[in-house]
Parts: sequence; C-alpha cells; structure tokens
Amino acid sequence: MTTKFDSTIVMDSPGESTQSTTRIAARSSLVDSIKGCGLSGIRIDKLDLKRRILIPKYLSLAMLEAIKSKDLNAVAVGEKLPCEEACEAPMVVFVNSRSGGRHGPALKERLQELMGEEQVFDLSVVKPSEFVQYGLGYLEKLASLGDHCAKETREKMKVMVAGGDGTAGWVLGSLAELFSQDRKPVPPTGIIPLGTGNDLSRSFGWGGSFPFAWRSAIKRSLYKAVTGPISRLDRQVFTVLCQSLNFWNVAVSMPAEETIDPPYCLKRTEECTFSQGVDIEGELPKNMTSFEGVYYNYYSIGMDAQVAYGFHHLRDEKPYLAQGPISNKLIYSGCSCTQGWFCTPCASVPNLRGLKNILRLHIKKVNCSEWEQVRVPSSVRAIVILNLHNYGSGRNPWGKLKPQYMEKRGFVEAHSDDGVLEIFGLKQGWHASFVMVELISAKHIAQAAAIRLEIRGGEWKDVYMQMDGEPWKQPISKEYSTFVDIKRVPFLSLMINGD
Repeated sequence: MTTKFDSTIVMDSPGESTQSTTRIAARSSLVDSIKGCGLSGIRIDKLDLKRRILIPKYLSLAMLEAIKSKDLNAVAVGEKLPCEEACEAPMVVFVNSRSGGRHGPALKERLQELMGEEQVFDLSVVKPSEFVQYGLGYLEKLASLGDHCAKETREKMKVMVAGGDGTAGWVLGSLAELFSQDRKPVPPTGIIPLGTGNDLSRSFGWGGSFPFAWRSAIKRSLYKAVTGPISRLDRQVFTVLCQSLNFWNVAVSMPAEETIDPPYCLKRTEECTFSQGVDIEGELPKNMTSFEGVYYNYYSIGMDAQVAYGFHHLRDEKPYLAQGPISNKLIYSGCSCTQGWFCTPCASVPNLRGLKNILRLHIKKVNCSEWEQVRVPSSVRAIVILNLHNYGSGRNPWGKLKPQYMEKRGFVEAHSDDGVLEIFGLKQGWHASFVMVELISAKHIAQAAAIRLEIRGGEWKDVYMQMDGEPWKQPISKEYSTFVDIKRVPFLSLMINGD
C-alpha cells in the first residue's frame, strides 16, 4: 500500500533495529504464552464451574430469542422449573472468532462446551449493543414483572471478552451505554486475550497472550472471574471486587463531502460535537459529518496507526498468515518496515515529513477551563494519547519520570485512574524501535484532561488513526479542517481483576 503518508520517516539503520524488534516481539509473546498456562496446581472441576456460571435455561433461551428477533415483546418465555434460581455468577462470553488465528473457532467450541451455546456469542453474529438492548433488556422486563430469578441474574451478570484490545473496547463501550440509560448495575468485565498486543488485558491481570495449554487455561479464566474477592452490595447480591476504568470519548468532525470506512468502535452521530472556545484555522464548512466512539487504552495518529492499518488489511486479505499471536507479531514487525517507518522514498520532500505540517494540538489541563496550544515537535511521526500504562504489547513508552524532570515540565506522576492522558510522540524508525525495547522513553509532549486535534491536508490526502488497535484511514482536506475531540466520560467501567 503506497500513500502520501509513506514519505514521513527518514531511513535509519532498518536492518538491526527491525531484527531486534522482531526478536523482542516473538520472545515476549512466547513468555506470555507460557505464563498464561497458569501452572498453579489447581484442578478445576468442570461440573462445579458450570453450576456456578450457568444461566437458567428458560432465561438463556429467552434472552437469545429476544436478541435474534430484536423485539422484547415477541418472545415466549419458556417454562421455569420449580428448582431454578440464579447461580452464583451468571456469565456470558463474547468471542471474536477472527482473533487468535486458528484458535478463535476452537475457543468458541470449548466455551460452548463449558457453559452452553446460549451464553457464548460470536461477535460476527451478535453485536454487544444487541445484547445490551435486547438480552439484558429482556431480563429487566421479566424482573419488572416479578420474576426474582431474572432480577438476580441481571444483577449478578458478568461478561467475558475473548479477543484483542479493540474487541474488549467494543464490548466495554456497549456496556457503557447502560450508564446513560440509567440501567444499573453495569456488568463487570474480564478478558481472554486473543489479540496481538493485548495491552488492556495486561493492565488488569488477564495476561498478554493466548496460552499454549489453552483448554485448561480457559477454565481457569472463567473460574477466576467467579472466585475472586467479593464484596456484599445488598441483600443476596454479590459481585467480584473490580477495578474501575476511565474511558474517553472521541468525536471526529469532518467536512460532509469526505467519507470514511469507520471501524466498529466509531458510530455516526447527527450532532457535530467539537469543542468550542478554540481558535481554528480558516472557516468551518457549511455541512459536517461526525462520528463518536470511546477508547480505554490509547488513541493514536500517524505512522503507528498506518502500520496497524496495513496489518489489518493484510490479515483480512491473507488470513492464513495470521496463525496466532507470535506469527501476528512477526507480521506486524514486517509491516513496520513496509509502511514507512524505515522505507521513505520521498523523505527529501519537507512537507511530507512529520505531523507538525498538518496538525494543531490544543489541550486543557486539569482544573483549567482555558485551552492552550501545544507545539508538535517537527521530528514526531506518530502521536499517542495514552490512558493506561501498557502500549505496544506491554511497553510503557511514557516511562518512570524523575521528580526534577516532572517539576520542570509541569507533569504529574501518571496513573491510570487520574483523569489525565499522557501525550507522547514517536520519531524515526530507530527511535520507535528503541522505545519498544524500552531502551529509551518516547518524546514527552504533554499531559491533558481534554484534547483537540485540528488536521488540515497540506500535501497529504489521508492520515491514519486508531483507537485501542482498531485503525482507519481518515481523509483530510486542504480547504477545511477535520477535528478530533477527546474528553473524559463521567462514568467508570468495571473490570474484573484477573490477578
């Protein structure tokens, strides 16, 4: 794939840096896979596990029928047996069968064996928003009619996600709709890592790679979601002790004549919601198109998003190449070379280097109502806006900063729940490689509580963006700006702690 964006990076010792990154990626994935086996000596009884997580049959069938028909009033409730009551931890699992190479379909079968077909949803068939609207909605309907078993099942519900960061973010974002609809409680969520980076999974103790001994590891993952520390909420209602997770709203506003093929993490919205009070270059177009979504770990723009875009398209075109996390990391490292980090045929053209030529960055600091413009370093080819401390398969590019340096730059110590985002940049290929092997930290740019990106084409026709590993190609115009606004959502998602 050749685009204007291929010209943004200067060639700098590609052979040694790329080989080092490839070896690190493969070794990291191998270690994670072995750790994921969890050789703890605990033998988990399959029947006991099923008893703890199985939703009563009459409810699971009714939920599935409501989801399929997309109509809460068209479902005939099955007969409830006299002995049926809510289990300890009723659970559903969403499976991205495209993740994890050859493991996706086999994992789906294993989960159906452990908990029944009605509680395992393939994301290519059932969308998480459909589960929220119709599956949980039907439980709430039965509860309002006096069905105590349905009421307890809804209150105790837990969700597991088998997929990568993008899949987990998709499910979490759909569950977050319950906040705005005042439909509580929101089910806590755990992750079975199937993706390439799995940074969200790492952050909450669920591991960074799909384990070799995966059949027994799946039982352990479900068991951990049930038997973790618990706290009593109210009469006969228990929940796993969870960690709260901030998430961030991303609004993309662009001239109406531009079109994109958005990932599922973005949804079109009728309102143009870009922030007011920020000076813009030029005039606004008469008509604008807006998309909104949420992310939990990171949003990025530039070369790293282009690499992710190239990887996703290669995987879609040649799925036989993506046979698991290790092969995915090797392919990803190869894409890093071919998408412009090192191979830059037009590097002599200044206007095709660096995000500085197309991007204006404004931020709001904590407890500050005024926007301020932040200079984008001329050497930066990718900007990452990070919430958690994991990026690029468990790396921490922001690093542990010394107190003197933080005081000089006006930074505070980074925490995942502080309502502050860390903004850093990646420069040439050698710089990104050294950051990924944690020999150096990334280019620190700013910390912010709200962010506005204004992008205008110049010599570029497209720019690449991604949220939690889900990339897209964003067209940009010379005449009018495209805006990306990032602000904190005033709710917390609940993550089951897998440690």
